[in-house]
Amino acid sequence: MRSNIRLIKKHRRFSEEYKKQIVTEFESGKYSVPQLEKLHGINNHNIYNWIYKYSNYNEKGYRILEMKKSSTSKIKDLEKRIKELEQAVGKKQIKIEYLEKMIEIGKEEYNIDLKKNFNTPPSSGSSKIKIK
Repeated sequence: MRSNIRLIKKHRRFSEEYKKQIVTEFESGKYSVPQLEKLHGINNHNIYNWIYKYSNYNEKGYRILEMKKSSTSKIKDLEKRIKELEQAVGKKQIKIEYLEKMIEIGKEEYNIDLKKNFNTPPSSGSSKIKIK
């Protein structure tokens, strides 16, 4: 009796509307293919075929790759990194402006040109050494 049960295969037929609903859930970014597979109990191969067939964005011939992290968390991480870099650039810009102001004040008060001037001759302390 058990051997007969193994021969019976369960085939489920899904409506076009249901397939399109699964694809829209995937395209919305709420669920990944493995999540949809567990949620609906559908083989991921079927879900990928439906994506290729019904998706507005994915075409057959192009492979869909999903990483362990979802795209939304990846985007949040990248936005956080951009914010950190913008803060670092802002701090560096403030430091540059401060140093330029100090050079300007030094020139006004002490009459010393702190900026490097390439046209001036070297000081008397440094002379060229002749190599024998």
